[in-house]
Amino acid sequence: MQNAGPVRPATLRLVLVSEQKPGFRIGKHSGVLLILTATGVAGAASYVVTWLVPNQIGLAHYALFAVFWSFLYLIVGTLSGIQQEVARGTRPTAEGNRPPVARVGPFAAVAALVVFLLVLSSAPAWLTGLFPVDGWSLAWPLAVGASSYVIVAALAGSLYGISRWVPVAMMVGVDALLRLAAVGVTLTLTRDVVALAWAVVIPFPGTLLLLWFFIRRSIAGRAELDVGYRPLAWNIARTLLAAASTSAMVSGFPVLLGLTSPGAPRSVIGLLILVITLTRAPLIIVAMSLQSYFIVTFRSHTESFWRTFLRLQFLVLGGGIALAIAGWAIGPRVFAFLFPNQVRLDGSLISVLVISSALVAALCISAPAVLARGQHLTYAAGWVNAAVVTVISLALPLELTTRTVLALLAGPFSGLVIHGFALILAKGRSAVDAA
Repeated sequence: MQNAGPVRPATLRLVLVSEQKPGFRIGKHSGVLLILTATGVAGAASYVVTWLVPNQIGLAHYALFAVFWSFLYLIVGTLSGIQQEVARGTRPTAEGNRPPVARVGPFAAVAALVVFLLVLSSAPAWLTGLFPVDGWSLAWPLAVGASSYVIVAALAGSLYGISRWVPVAMMVGVDALLRLAAVGVTLTLTRDVVALAWAVVIPFPGTLLLLWFFIRRSIAGRAELDVGYRPLAWNIARTLLAAASTSAMVSGFPVLLGLTSPGAPRSVIGLLILVITLTRAPLIIVAMSLQSYFIVTFRSHTESFWRTFLRLQFLVLGGGIALAIAGWAIGPRVFAFLFPNQVRLDGSLISVLVISSALVAALCISAPAVLARGQHLTYAAGWVNAAVVTVISLALPLELTTRTVLALLAGPFSGLVIHGFALILAKGRSAVDAA
């Protein structure tokens, strides 16, 4: 799934109608529907992968696969800060002969190379702890996947910035379907985790190759950055810190769980990761996939900011409560049907895990709201605090399930408090200034 100073809403006008083709106009709400539909397809594909892999290779081997997947998406989630900043700093190309401030293509190419080298050069520090057996065999697909995602993030951010909803939705959906197909085909040939790792990362560049002709028509000559490369890099650096914290709480949580539970059996870790992934995904996937959309919406509609913000929070928290009740009532039976040979689960655990996902989803709304107002420090503070509380909770000398649940609840709640308090203070200052 931003510039050196505060962005004036007039500077980055959201174009709500349009793919700018004769007779083909896509409005704001249609854009949301397209992205949500693509996200639904992506979520369903991820669910199938999550069901397919452990059933085919067993929970012990799935634990290794899940750690690779988690570490990859910990990096990918961190790099999603590129997409958010590019989305915030992209505008339609100005008419006339005025040269653009900057183009995103050269920046993305350099950033992709830097990420590739950083992953490989840092590998000796984490290979032994995460992949003691396969080591470098998993480092290479990790580097390829991470660097490829930089290009994906920059391109998607540009498309968000100029409201090209159709290609954004296509990128989301095609990426997930390619990954499902690649993993499925690989499982028919081998149970090797390294082969599965390559199947997971190939869809990043594969999606770009498949869709490039269509995407190029949507964006070539139509978008530019309103900020130079140096301030863009600085804004991204600040956003990456928050994005890394986000990833640590969501995609990277299995890595943290494994690192803080060295004595737990791999099958138990694999089971917990599986349950957390299945129960938390629906709300979190949707909320995180709409981060850039929320940014441009809050940025461009300051007059209805609070109405939109509170409506979204009510929708997320209300949906979380409804899903938690359903999880408590039918979750154990659904899990027993999907994984008949695994340990039975208690409905209360599933319910609490769903509530934790609603808190993360709420944080995924408060964060873009803060960032859209140029409050980079507060944005980062909320996510970093949430991640720190999560890690501290996992490190407490408690029973494995207890500290896992505590981490999943306390982390996002603490981040919400920081973002909410900052937004209320900003509203109060605005009211004083207006008076």
